Amino acid sequence: MPSLSSVMTDAINDQINNELFASYSYLSMSAYCEHKQFTGCAQWMRVQSQEEYTHAMRLYEFLIARGARVKLSPIAQPTIDFDSVPGVFSTAYAQEQSVTEQIEQLYELAFQEKAFAALVELEWFIKEQVEEEKSARDIVHKFEMVKDDPASLLALDQELGARQPGDDGAVAGE
Repeated sequence: MPSLSSVMTDAINDQINNELFASYSYLSMSAYCEHKQFTGCAQWMRVQSQEEYTHAMRLYEFLIARGARVKLSPIAQPTIDFDSVPGVFSTAYAQEQSVTEQIEQLYELAFQEKAFAALVELEWFIKEQVEEEKSARDIVHKFEMVKDDPASLLALDQELGARQPGDDGAVAGE
């Protein structure tokens, strides 16, 4: 018998889908940036997509470890067109805020269900979301500062392109 209630299992399965959608969405953002010749921004988004996939797999492995059933569902099509590259990062920031809300609701449910192992697992996600939101917010702020200055945009694109898997996503100097 699984050690998680069906309500908790279903909610974690929903969050797996949310994380996979976030991964898919970041991949779409990466493709848009590539199309606009912002290859550094595209690199940052690809790394972020991989990170979101890792988050989904962390929840997947948690369900497996608790003897619960993983039930994957279809992933919605992400947005493919954006107003601009800075707009992509504004979208990313809004997405991170949404994921934070999802994680907080999941944490609240785990508390109500007395799913203590889930609470411990979700604490990692809560800390991660603080970092994710800060990173996206800082990049949005930098795009606002540089406006349409070509040299500054190229420098920011190059800076964002330096991100590698395992980096926290923060902009250098933050």
